[in-house]
Amino acid sequence: MLKICLPVISCFMVTLAGPAFAQAQPVRVGGLTCDTGPRVGLVLGSRQNLRCVFRSNATTRLYNYSGTIGRLGLDLGVTGGGRLFWGVFAPTSHVGHGTLRGTYVGASGNASLGVGLGANVLVGGSHRTISLQPLSVEGQVGVNLALGVARLTLR
Repeated sequence: MLKICLPVISCFMVTLAGPAFAQAQPVRVGGLTCDTGPRVGLVLGSRQNLRCVFRSNATTRLYNYSGTIGRLGLDLGVTGGGRLFWGVFAPTSHVGHGTLRGTYVGASGNASLGVGLGANVLVGGSHRTISLQPLSVEGQVGVNLALGVARLTLR
């Protein structure tokens, strides 16, 4: 009985696993650079306006976006603005004008005493298929500490 069941079970498992193996891995399609304005941490959160440029790896074209990033969590201090950079990953290399529009959510943290650094890992955009990762690099000037959940909206 076991000799008959083992091949049947094996075929069944391969059939179930097939779609998972067939899914395409995300492709790095470019980079997103955003300039931020000054920010005042409001203890439980903050919000900043952004001016962003996406550079496509495939065409080297530049696409402009505006947006906001808000943080919910511990956010203390004042910064004079800065710059964020993310590697952009998508299920296909065909990324054009407007593809990055949407809302992204994820973890966020930064610290500065004079010059500082931060990290943000966000997923969202077009049907939650765009990833801004692995970590953004954020350069800023000021005195602050922020840890929490970030929400980025690109228009």
